[in-house]
Amino acid sequence: MGVRVAVAGASGYAGGELLRLVSGHPDLEIGPLSAGASAGMPVTDVHPHLPALAGRVFGPVDPASLAAADLVFLALPHGESAALAAALPGHVAVVDLSASFRLADPQVWATYYRTGHAGCWVYGLPELPGARGRISSARRVASPGCYATTAILALAPLLAAGLAEPQDIVIVAASGTSGAGRSPSAALLATEVMGAVSAYQVGGTHRHTPEIEQALAEAAVGQQDGPPAADAARPSVSFTPMLAPMPRGILATCTARLAGAGSGTPAVRTVLADAYAGEPFAHVLPEGNWPTTAATVGSNAVHLQAAADAHAGRVVVVAALDNLGKGAAGQAVQAANLMLGLPETAGLTAQGVAP
Repeated sequence: MGVRVAVAGASGYAGGELLRLVSGHPDLEIGPLSAGASAGMPVTDVHPHLPALAGRVFGPVDPASLAAADLVFLALPHGESAALAAALPGHVAVVDLSASFRLADPQVWATYYRTGHAGCWVYGLPELPGARGRISSARRVASPGCYATTAILALAPLLAAGLAEPQDIVIVAASGTSGAGRSPSAALLATEVMGAVSAYQVGGTHRHTPEIEQALAEAAVGQQDGPPAADAARPSVSFTPMLAPMPRGILATCTARLAGAGSGTPAVRTVLADAYAGEPFAHVLPEGNWPTTAATVGSNAVHLQAAADAHAGRVVVVAALDNLGKGAAGQAVQAANLMLGLPETAGLTAQGVAP
């Protein structure tokens, strides 16, 4: 018998991906499943791609039922997630996929979310220096956002190495429609999305902006054990998200001003390659090959490539991942594996699906 895990918000896209991954995990078994408005519905009515769960029914959001599991995944909106987390006993391990516990600064939280600050948990991005130890010893982990994961993995090693300046960072990233969740919306109708790429939440208003800045600040000043000192130069990020006509995937183009003499393409690529050497899910592609979202679909991998733009004096890093995989459910399972003392790669794959 494996470690019993529960999923709250199991009817959504991220929740469904969690169920798919846990169903194939060698050391985990699916326990209570809650789904709010979908309570009472058969799981396969909502997720017909999961025939192994035939006969299972979504239950209501009940903290007592969820607390019977060894670990709980929270795949709920941030307000609901924070309230449910507060109702779970301290001995239950929790991985939260919402934004509820990602930001350390209550004022920054209030600016972007306009609700009460619930606190800050261990940030669940294992590829950051020192993160595995913190995740392994934690009982509460905040899983990073999908856009944030892509941008942080692209830029953090360069800031830590002093090859990129923290000011004037520009990120333009396109995401598949599943990133907007499963709630019906006219803007997400196929007739509106197919054949169109559109920008949204332009002008620094997207909620992943402060999350990206927080993690890059820690990388820039080398303070991986907590938020940067108040007097440290905080990164300045201009982030423009876009909606692309595809179900899954993120492609992010991340640029920053080059720092230091001799910071050409070979130096930039070497820093990235050294940072992710031996990482099971972060892959720097061979020179000349650039990431594509199609190559990461269905995987927990992020693909990276970089170049120095000598003309503009900027470094350019392009990163691709599956927003429901490494950007959400896969990353949550990766953190859960560490928390439970299991092999970090258990139940996950770096191999994509093609065509």
